[in-house]
Amino acid sequence: MEEHMYIAEKKSANNENEKLESLIEKFYHKEKSLKDKTFLRQPKGDSWIEYSWQEVGRQARCIASALIAMNLPPKSNIGIVSKNCAHWIMNDLAIMMSGHVSVPFYPNLNADQLEHVLEHGEVKVLFVGKLDNWDLMKPGVIGDIKCVAYPNSPATEYENWDDLLQKHEPLEGDPKPNLQEIATIIYTSGTTGRPKGVMVTNEQNATVMKSVEQIIPLYETEQRFFSFLPLCHVAERGVVETCSIYSGGTISFVESIDTFVKNLQDTQPTIFFAVPRIWTKFQLGVLEKMPQKKLDFLLKTPILSGIIKKKILTKLGLGKVVMAFTAAAPTPKSLHLWYQKLGLKLLELYGMTENAGACTVMPPQAFKLETIGIPYPGVDLKIDPKTSEILMMSDWVMKGYYREPEMTAEVLKNGYLHTGDMGKVDEDGYLKITGRVKDIFKTAKGEYVVPGPIEWDFSADAYIEQICVMGTGLPQPIALVQLSEVGKAAEKSAVEHSFSTLLTLINAKTVDYQKVKKVVITKDEWNIENDIITPTMKIKRNKIDALYLEKAEKWYKQADVVLWE
Repeated sequence: MEEHMYIAEKKSANNENEKLESLIEKFYHKEKSLKDKTFLRQPKGDSWIEYSWQEVGRQARCIASALIAMNLPPKSNIGIVSKNCAHWIMNDLAIMMSGHVSVPFYPNLNADQLEHVLEHGEVKVLFVGKLDNWDLMKPGVIGDIKCVAYPNSPATEYENWDDLLQKHEPLEGDPKPNLQEIATIIYTSGTTGRPKGVMVTNEQNATVMKSVEQIIPLYETEQRFFSFLPLCHVAERGVVETCSIYSGGTISFVESIDTFVKNLQDTQPTIFFAVPRIWTKFQLGVLEKMPQKKLDFLLKTPILSGIIKKKILTKLGLGKVVMAFTAAAPTPKSLHLWYQKLGLKLLELYGMTENAGACTVMPPQAFKLETIGIPYPGVDLKIDPKTSEILMMSDWVMKGYYREPEMTAEVLKNGYLHTGDMGKVDEDGYLKITGRVKDIFKTAKGEYVVPGPIEWDFSADAYIEQICVMGTGLPQPIALVQLSEVGKAAEKSAVEHSFSTLLTLINAKTVDYQKVKKVVITKDEWNIENDIITPTMKIKRNKIDALYLEKAEKWYKQADVVLWE
């Protein structure tokens, strides 16, 4: 790369002459043109409750009337805390119709975390939906926040959604929001501190979709979406909720973890979005029933190959997928190649809450392994020559962090969003992530270590659920590991052999000062409850350092390469 910053070619994200419409306006069109067509599918046992576009509109309009009847200040912040379900989407639409701002939260927050975001987000009304641990969350709802419960909510102490449907007539007309006003505040998961509320305008939502429409074939067929990743997260909200409304597609939900596979098989989505952890679990599920050697043999047999591919993908629930997306963390090359053998390309998406989840995307017709694609149309991309930080500019970069002007100024400079990710761009314009700026640590030798790429290499091992490479003040880094369910069920000797073999392979291609000295299998669980893991399952490194740095010095001096805490 030349000394000056790389700048991606900027392409227009939208036609200047084309009128931008807010998401709720898009919904109004579908409510009328597709009124009897199924929009939302909610599983219940062996059957599905189906809601047409017209019925979704009716319920959303009744709830919008209920919100207006509360006489709240204009543009009040309305919270949603629920797992994904049909009422989540209706709720979001109702908030848009009523002229207020939606503020969704992760359904696995603890009481302290919920209290913080409710207070910081100045939430006036909270809708409490489908939740697993409401009793543990409820103490976080303090003050005079009015609460409303979904029909499937464990919060039976509040006024119920169905009661509001009976009390209020559907809102008439098609109220349109000001495009420049805030549509939603999306809270980050809080990897490096307290969650921050990202303010997104109606115009930014509309503009990013002009770019997305050039990548995703939304209108080529009747699209089916499967919603299971948190809808409060920018990616699921964009890929599933927004794209379904634009395309007139159908969204199906998951009833529970136990019914996940069955619900997915019943849906057979055409557009499917998952994180690497899910893609790995699908793979392991296949290999449990059909060992890799047998699978390889069958895929090389001309007559059987096509039948086997179709059978496996259909059994997974992915037999009709037109576009499969992967994001949130780099997907191992080996996993990409495994799915490609089945005829399925996993297209990398890269983005963050602050840029509506849209920075780069893998073009289906120009797939390039070990990269995360090229900039979306309308994105200017820079690599800072001093820090290797990825900087991006687009019309859909956030307005700022809610009530946090200083934090906003730290990441928005001269029109560019400072992503915090490190990367490089190859000769073809494809981006590769090389780490996180804030994750770098210094060893006792005075060398700086970037843990991300080392962790990504380890993540290919099915025995690993979570990994954190640490080593501030140690001569060499060490890797702390949380075993996966597969790892916990395996023989101890098999785990040790797998880790030591992988360690040798990784160290062979790593510069001396970054070579990992030990792999330590930790005893205590890392989870949301003890604040080591964020709601999006990302590690809080400062918490890991606080817990393990003292122990790490003792582990470092032990003779074994693989240790059990």
